Amino acid sequence: MTEKLLANVTCVSIEGRGLLIEGPPGSGKSSLALSLIDRGATLVGDDGVLIEKRGDRLWINPPPRITGKIEIRGVGVVEYPVASAPLSLVLTLADACPRVPETVMRTIAGQSLPSLPFLPGDPNQALRAQWALSRFGLS
Repeated sequence: MTEKLLANVTCVSIEGRGLLIEGPPGSGKSSLALSLIDRGATLVGDDGVLIEKRGDRLWINPPPRITGKIEIRGVGVVEYPVASAPLSLVLTLADACPRVPETVMRTIAGQSLPSLPFLPGDPNQALRAQWALSRFGLS
């Protein structure tokens, strides 16, 4: 598979596993990524990633034109180190989520991946995202 650009998503790598965060503009994708980076994650891409198939897994890679850049609302664009990682979980930011969500399998670039609705904006969102990856993400 050739690389494919996914736009309007933000992604980090946590302990070598890719966590893709999707949602509409202004929904908190970059804020969640910054909170995760503060907890030890590594940026893959903000507002876009390249995705490619390697063997039986999808890998997420930094996008070429904005590699290492992430927008901090009210501050501007800053730079961080980046990494690539196998895609393990998709979090979809939503205004309302069930208290105990069920994993939904999504197809991205022909691969089936676990996906969860995710409520952004609370002080524990990064911790909840790490637990979601640990509990529901592909290993």
